[in-house]
Amino acid sequence: MIWLILGVLLWSGAHLFKRFAPDARAKLGEKGKGLIALILVGSIVLMVIGYRAMDFIPVYNPPYFLLHLNNLLMLFALYFTSPGPSKGALFYKMRHPMLTGFKIWAAAHLLVNGDLASLILFGGLLAWAVIEVITINKSEPDWQPNEKGSIAKDAMFFVASIVLLGVIGYIHGLIGPSPFPG
Repeated sequence: MIWLILGVLLWSGAHLFKRFAPDARAKLGEKGKGLIALILVGSIVLMVIGYRAMDFIPVYNPPYFLLHLNNLLMLFALYFTSPGPSKGALFYKMRHPMLTGFKIWAAAHLLVNGDLASLILFGGLLAWAVIEVITINKSEPDWQPNEKGSIAKDAMFFVASIVLLGVIGYIHGLIGPSPFPG
């Protein structure tokens, strides 16, 4: 459990470092980007090892039908993490589409995973994303939206999200539980 918690904390700390300690981050200069990237890769490794190593400790038993809701939410999570919202016409005024997609991803996984490891992983990452949005909004209050794009861009990235959902779902089924009911 300690590896999983440490991974989530490292992920959160590395992302929030520039907001909570801007002077310390600035002192690192360009080399700091590589260091932060290395810490992020390490945090992902720790999260994967920690998640896979934890015993299954049930906390709640999600109903089966939530699998369908999870898949729908994952489609939107993928779309929001794509360039679509900032280049399209539907969501161009959204300030944090990528973090919104990340929050949807984490929440969707909490709907279908009721074990302690999943609560630590997805709950911890969801908490980080919420804190990240609040912190960015406070540190950069004068944000302006992108210019409005086209519906064609929205459609293109949405179709790409559907294809990506299929690919990710297939790979997910190879290395873990299949997200598609069979």
